[in-house]
Amino acid sequence: MTDNLQPDDNRDHRAVTDPGSPDTTIPIVIYALFLAGIISGGLTQLVGVVIAYVYRGKGPHWLDEHYRYHIRTFWMAMLYFAVSGLLTLIMIGFVTWLLAVIWLVIRCVKGLKSLQEKRAPDNVDTWLF
Repeated sequence: MTDNLQPDDNRDHRAVTDPGSPDTTIPIVIYALFLAGIISGGLTQLVGVVIAYVYRGKGPHWLDEHYRYHIRTFWMAMLYFAVSGLLTLIMIGFVTWLLAVIWLVIRCVKGLKSLQEKRAPDNVDTWLF
């Protein structure tokens, strides 16, 4: 008796990615580092902006806009948190710090959403959201 069993399927079962679609892992990591910066006091945000500077200009336009968005978000966040730190001397800084945290979360969520849609973030140049 011979076993004449053949596999049903000779295809490779690994995930197939579109070769024309760039990898979005790095921008996702940067957004995560920015959000973790809320807990780490900005240390992970510093790592994230260095990564954004390194990868800037190495992808399609819509992906480069995300790196630009990361960089602008970092510098604006540093300004907002520095002003909040100064304003804590007159007790209003705690409120402005909370507003800066909310601003950072909203920008990261909007960036992640547009990244999943494989398009550039809206209003990259804005100081708000």
